[in-house]
Amino acid sequence: MSDKISRRNFLKVVAGSGVLGFGVMATGCKGKPSGGEGWVSGQYEGKGDFPVNLKGRVAISKLNPSIERDDEKCILCGQCVDACKNVMGVYGNFPLPLKQEVACVHCGQCVMQCPSGAITEKSHVQKVLDAIDDDTKHVVVQTAPATKVSLGEEFGMPQGTSIGKKMVGALKAAGFDSVFDTCFAADLTIMEEAAEFVHRLTEKKDEIPHLTSCCPGWVKYCEYFYPELMHNLSTCKSPQNMLGATIKSFYANKVGIDPANIVNVSIMPCTAKKFEIAREELQVDDQRDMDFVLTTRELAVLLKKKGINLNNVPDEEYDSVLGESTGAGRIFGATGGVTEAAVRTAYYFATGTNPPADLLSWTPVRGMKAVKEATASIPGVGSVNIAVCHGLENARKLLDGVKANGSKWQFIEFMACPGGCIGGGGQPKAMDAIGAKQKRIEAIYKEDVVSEKRCSHDNGEIQFVYKNFFGKPLSEKAEKYLHTTFVDRHSRLFD
Repeated sequence: MSDKISRRNFLKVVAGSGVLGFGVMATGCKGKPSGGEGWVSGQYEGKGDFPVNLKGRVAISKLNPSIERDDEKCILCGQCVDACKNVMGVYGNFPLPLKQEVACVHCGQCVMQCPSGAITEKSHVQKVLDAIDDDTKHVVVQTAPATKVSLGEEFGMPQGTSIGKKMVGALKAAGFDSVFDTCFAADLTIMEEAAEFVHRLTEKKDEIPHLTSCCPGWVKYCEYFYPELMHNLSTCKSPQNMLGATIKSFYANKVGIDPANIVNVSIMPCTAKKFEIAREELQVDDQRDMDFVLTTRELAVLLKKKGINLNNVPDEEYDSVLGESTGAGRIFGATGGVTEAAVRTAYYFATGTNPPADLLSWTPVRGMKAVKEATASIPGVGSVNIAVCHGLENARKLLDGVKANGSKWQFIEFMACPGGCIGGGGQPKAMDAIGAKQKRIEAIYKEDVVSEKRCSHDNGEIQFVYKNFFGKPLSEKAEKYLHTTFVDRHSRLFD
């Protein structure tokens, strides 16, 4: 039996024994916990008046596929409550007691705020190492754009250092069989989503405003709190799962490997991606799109277990034919990036020409303002009003306004985490979190500016895959592999 005792159980023992002069269980606190009423009284058995400065914590189910808590490390500081309520708009926005499940959008912002390391992502590191060591498996890995400007921080590099090619070298040294770029899949997502948006604008106006769907934390938030808007969500899978499905179909056929023997791994800045890959909808022909997700932090752990120092590995190129990307695909990692990329290709679909220079550096949708607004003029379509929102408490305020007054926007981008993916719950922690996010965003936009191709439809490998497999955006085959459905989760929290 372990001789360790958690803070939670210690307080119970102390209170119950009267050591501090109180013959009550540690069941509650005087006053309100940091962040508001909530989990403090519900965490313990019984009630009492325990005058200790406990501030509570969010509930985390043992079944949560994304995050977990070590009770021995929890200091009940309440910072997870603050993040869940004030940043993400989840805590405090549903009735208690819980009805069917513990509310969680898996964003991991509680992980980022936890000062004691009690809350962490659920690790897939050992499972991925086991897959690499299994000679019967072909292990494919993809790298998200936000991870390429943050992984270096785990190896002592300055914040915002771009290490994409070095990252490829490290992954190949670690034993992955193929290394593909999620930025390719971001370009693929834009091909589908821009076509879908133009189709909605011209033929299915009841699905306007068009709401982006590449952020799994935001999607689950919509399913919980705004199910009446689910028909407005883009049906596009996220880039992670678009690439996963393409690997287990087009790529598997191209290289002659049974999809059942392919293990798809992604390197993501996001803990919610671990939830996403388990969604029942995200499989084709009984094959899961994705198998494992490693956060940026987890990849650093894996590389160090392998004795690989990112500073010392040579640069290598992504594998073809799912490795080319454009500047549009690379800016997905920043708030506003999906919108900017989508407008570039929507302009092309509507006009047959690439967008003007001002839409290639579209400053109104950039930056850290909670809600950004812009208007794009697209010949043949007209003026398109756009909003960009990051942080789900901001999304709550925006959507409540839409429900009350209607939408003045035709396209709205939502990202769960502040700053977008560069501020995801799986990213390296930083003392100056705002400064770190800004440097990562600057690095992403620099990659766009120096890109030879800045529009998703100009990606040669994208054109090749459409020509040889999908046919065209929104085709029957594209719908099968690249699009999805959603689940009304409202009744799981509300009567």
